[in-house]
Amino acid sequence: MSWADAIAVDWTKPHPAVEHPLRVEANQVTVAWIMSPPGLGSGGHQNIFRFIKVLEDAGHTVRVYLYGDSEYGPAEVASMVAESSSYPTVAASFERLTDQGVASDVTAIVATSWETAYPSFRDGSPARRFYFVQDFEPWFYPVGSASVLAENTYRFGFTGITAGRWLAEKLRTEYGMPTHHYDFGADPTSYFRTTAGARDEVFFYARPSTDRRGFELGLMALQLVAQQRPDVTINLAGESLRGIEIPFEHVSLSGLSLEQLNTVYNRCATGLVLSLTNMSLLPLELLAAGVIPVVNDAPNNRLVSDNPFIDYVALSPRAVADRMLAILESADLSVNSAAAAASVAASTWDGAAAQFVEAFEGSMRD
Repeated sequence: MSWADAIAVDWTKPHPAVEHPLRVEANQVTVAWIMSPPGLGSGGHQNIFRFIKVLEDAGHTVRVYLYGDSEYGPAEVASMVAESSSYPTVAASFERLTDQGVASDVTAIVATSWETAYPSFRDGSPARRFYFVQDFEPWFYPVGSASVLAENTYRFGFTGITAGRWLAEKLRTEYGMPTHHYDFGADPTSYFRTTAGARDEVFFYARPSTDRRGFELGLMALQLVAQQRPDVTINLAGESLRGIEIPFEHVSLSGLSLEQLNTVYNRCATGLVLSLTNMSLLPLELLAAGVIPVVNDAPNNRLVSDNPFIDYVALSPRAVADRMLAILESADLSVNSAAAAASVAASTWDGAAAQFVEAFEGSMRD
């Protein structure tokens, strides 16, 4: 985010497009998505493009505007998205956001992060303003200027469409933001149960560079698991762990394809996924593969999914370890694994897509 954008935005005075929202009855809307340049392995961007594809499939036109510094231009980013199996195939155009703002035929602008909310506010277009919120971004920073700038974007008056119910409720009740949400899904073609027999490994979503994933707390719990069950293989995946000391025997996995990841899941009895802000997508993906997820017990997780096969536990390393050990040693593991996979059979991204389109089109008509 540029200083100029932050200085120019006075959110205490409502944006004209918020005060007098554009209403569109037409079936086709031209939508500008403003985002930072995506990377090959960016899960947040992959989810953004998932819903860009949803809007295109619903008959709308999408233009992607890239905001912020990058060594790659719009053409290179478009090629990366088109060639990567991690991104859906989209028809959207790509261009760099300039001081001229979005094109005159744009009738909806979607901010995709707190940084992009500022140029969205600054844009003089009368287009309806939306905010695609995937996490509570002020918590990404220590209390200070960045956290305040991020928090203030929830006061811009944009219509929020959030990843899960926790964010929608938090932004509505604490900031007065109009919100809708979509429920999480799991892709049944990527994550599915293949192992009906014994499972004697565990999985940990390990992201040391992302504080909100509780990496150190996870290691503490897994060290206790390793001490009691040295025979159990502990798989760590999420990002490279090169140069990081891990205090137990483990298998470090990185760069896996979805097929390879599903194979790993199907060897595991349980998977540890810690989320200190909004819930990760991984618990549902683990369930689809028959893995029992162990997740820290907090509203930011329970309000996103109340699936009975997610094992919520207090965030004490000993309590987490004890729960994982109990799952490993359960006589009902095979039965529970099958039931866990069945419990998310209907939780596909098709349902989330329908929720998203209903929220978007309903807001455009409102």
